[in-house]
This record gives sequence, structure tokens and C-alpha cells, in this order.
Amino acid sequence: MNRRDFLKTSLAAAAAAAGSVFLGGALLNVAAAPAERKGQGGKMKILVITGSPRKNGNSSTLAEHFIRGAEEAGHEIVRFDAAFKEVHPCIACNKCGMNGECVFKDDFEFVRKHILDAGMVVFATPMYYFGISAQIKAVIDRFYAINGSIHVPKKAALLMTYADNNKRKEKAITDHYEVLLDYLGWSDAGQVIAPGVWPVGAVNHTKYPEQAYLLGKSV
Repeated sequence: MNRRDFLKTSLAAAAAAAGSVFLGGALLNVAAAPAERKGQGGKMKILVITGSPRKNGNSSTLAEHFIRGAEEAGHEIVRFDAAFKEVHPCIACNKCGMNGECVFKDDFEFVRKHILDAGMVVFATPMYYFGISAQIKAVIDRFYAINGSIHVPKKAALLMTYADNNKRKEKAITDHYEVLLDYLGWSDAGQVIAPGVWPVGAVNHTKYPEQAYLLGKSV
């Protein structure tokens, strides 16, 4: 079976199990899934995935301010600091069938557990060599094993920091984020992009922590 046929077969099986239909490269959800997995009073679980290997990194600071705002709004926050966890890169073995058990039993199991019923997923990353950090990319690549389960309505947000001040440099990350959301059927709730911050703590003297807080407060 070639890769195209494999993807169609795997996604069709996953969609049938989840009450969805696979049509020409997209998942059309036909089940009456709760809108963005909201709980009582519009509150929801939010999974925040950070990618900075610096404990007090600037993108982590944005994540902390977002979390404070979201908690004040009454949401449940679950945080996964990818750089301090063990997440093996995907090796494209296809043993998971795009919606099953992964051959690696590592800290991604925490993400698998919490992302399914989360109403929102937040990605907080620094720009490393003009892309997202390797630590957070490894987590996103492992979404492959839960592909059929996460094609449900969710909100998402991007918190990103980088040392340069050229907006063109942002596109590698923002385009990746937007294409990922388009594929998954998630909706963008907001982006906080902080240019010109490099040393640890540099973002503290900018407007961006407040923007991250207000975004968390508003979702």
C-alpha cells in the first residue's frame, strides 16, 4: 500500500470511530461535538505547551502571563514544558496508524491524556534559527499518533519571541501555526509575537507580557 492509500485508509478508519467523514484530504466532523470542549459557564481546559529550554526564557514568561489571565477567567490550565520532558521524535514507523498507541512510551503520554478534552491549545516558543524550537516541534510531530482524535473544534493561540526586529522573519513560524490550525480545524484565538527580545528577562520590559495576560483573560 502506498503512502497516499495508507493515509486515506487510516484517516477514514479514525474518522469512522470518531463520528467523522474523511473527504478529499479533510476531516468533516459530523458528530455533535461540544463547541471547543467548553464546560459549565463557558470554562474550559487549556493545554499550554512551551518549547523554551531556558527556565526563565522570554516565551515562558509570556506563557506565565497568559496562564495567569486564563486562570483568573476561571479556566483549568494544564502546562507541558517540552524542553524539560522526554519526548522522542516521531520516526514515521506508522505503528500508531495515525490514531493509536505510539511505540514510544515517554512524556508525550501526558499530552495525549490532556489534549483530547482540552478546549484550547497554546503554543509558546522562541524562534530558534528561524523556526520553532526543536523541543516543541517534537511534540507537534507526535500529534501524528492522535491525528484522528484531535480533528475536533478547539481554540489555539501562539506566543512567540525572537531577537530580530524584521517581521518577515516571523513568517516561518506564523505560517506553520496557521497551516497546522487549518489542517486540524482549530480556530486561532490570538497571537502575541514579541520581537527584539534576546537575553533572559528582556521581554519583561515590553508590552507583550500584558498582551499575553489579556489574551488569557479574554479566551
